[in-house]
Parts: sequence; C-alpha cells; structure tokens
Amino acid sequence: MPTISLSDISLNCIDAGDGPAILFVHGFPLDHSMWRHQLDEFAATHRVIAPDLRGFGRSGVTSGTVSMEQLADDLAALLDELGVTEPVVFCGLSMGGYIGWQFFRRHRHRLRALIQCDTRAIADTPEGVANREKLARLVLENGTEPVAAAMLPNLFAEPTTPARQTAVEETRQAVLRTSPEGIAAASLGMSVRPDVTADLPSIDVPTLLIVGEEDRISTVEEMRGIADAIPSAEFSVISDAGHMSPLENPRAVNAAIRSFLATID
Repeated sequence: MPTISLSDISLNCIDAGDGPAILFVHGFPLDHSMWRHQLDEFAATHRVIAPDLRGFGRSGVTSGTVSMEQLADDLAALLDELGVTEPVVFCGLSMGGYIGWQFFRRHRHRLRALIQCDTRAIADTPEGVANREKLARLVLENGTEPVAAAMLPNLFAEPTTPARQTAVEETRQAVLRTSPEGIAAASLGMSVRPDVTADLPSIDVPTLLIVGEEDRISTVEEMRGIADAIPSAEFSVISDAGHMSPLENPRAVNAAIRSFLATID
C-alpha cells in the first residue's frame, strides 16, 4: 500500500483498479480493511481508493481534536496527490458518512455521487457529546482494549454466526491496533460535528442510503428519514446486518452499490 504525503500528514491508502473512481471511507475507530469485500469486487470495474484516515491504521496521527471538516479536506488533498481529476463516488460508513456530508459541503465539484452507509445527519445530543469526551479520556488513559470492549457489542447484528464471529474478531483487532491519540482526536471531532439535517434537501448528486436492518446506532427509521429528505435518493435496507453492513452482508451491500452505479455510469 502506498503512503501518500499531504501538507502535514501521511496517509496509508489502497489504490487499485481502473475506471471511474470510488472513494471508500471507513468508520470509527477502524481502518480501510473494513471495506475488503467491496474493494475485492469493485476493483474489477472501477478504480477503488481506500485510505486509512488521519489517526487510523498506518496513517499519521494528530492529537487534540480532528474535525470532520479536516478529514474531508484530507480526502480532497489525497485525490489531488493521486492525480484524480474526475468527480468520484464517495462511499462512507458511520463516521465516514459524517465526513461525506462535509465533503459535499466543501468539495461538491469533486463529487459524482454519494453512498452513505449506516450513518446519521443529526449532531450529538449533550449526552452524546459527554460520551464522546469520556471515550477520549478512556482511550488515552487505558488504551484501546476498553474501547473495543465497549463498542463491539453495538456494531454487529445477532445471532453471531461463524462468519460474523470472524468479522467481529477482525474488527476487534483493527480497533486494538489503532492509535489511542487518533481515536481520541476523532471522538472529540465527532462530538463537535454540525447538524446537517437542513442541508439534506440541497444535495444535488445521485445518492444511495444503505442501512443494516438491525442497526441499533443509525436505525432504519432514522436513515429512511435522511433518504426522504434528499431529492431522489435511493434507499436500501440490508437484511441480516447491523451497523457494519458492508462486513456482515457484503453480497447484499455490493449488489445495492452495483445497482446504484449502473444508474449513474
């Protein structure tokens, strides 16, 4: 995997395949590997780009607070460094979706279409902000093990099949190898992210919303509301999946993405 140097950070990045570009943006506190099933399939027909975000995977780390706007700007700079001049399909999950809203706000000309998986449009409640701040303190004081223990039960649907057990363990390992400073900085960044609900009707690129049927974090009802607010958005509910739908039911997620891409290619 190449390491791409930006002005103040280096990002680890998958860049494979040829054709129209799809930018896959991982969730919190993970890395590009959560998209492996999508990368394997779509590299046959598209250029797939999947970075480790600032603070995650093998990318450089910034302490303090890293905003969703900063992460969106990092991705635009990454595309510059990779020589991507045509608009891309942006595909983000959870925190990656938060970044997607900011990518639309700040870099609309770089966006061909938007795929938002298991994410939210509203800002955190005061309780949510307090929980993000608590998690940031927890990881800095105690490392990544307590974060993995706290988060994993909410990420996956039940029951746990052998295939899902493998996905859960791989996700756990991704959390454990992540920088505590990177986790803390992104957690604080999510706590101050803006509410984008009022922006949804202005989204003027083809948009697909994907949600796991058993997602307890960004529910089907909440994501259906987001889809209803975006003009002509498509909406796909993935059976036998929770918050990590691209890992839990990759065949159904890939089929939804493939069908969507067929309408814009």
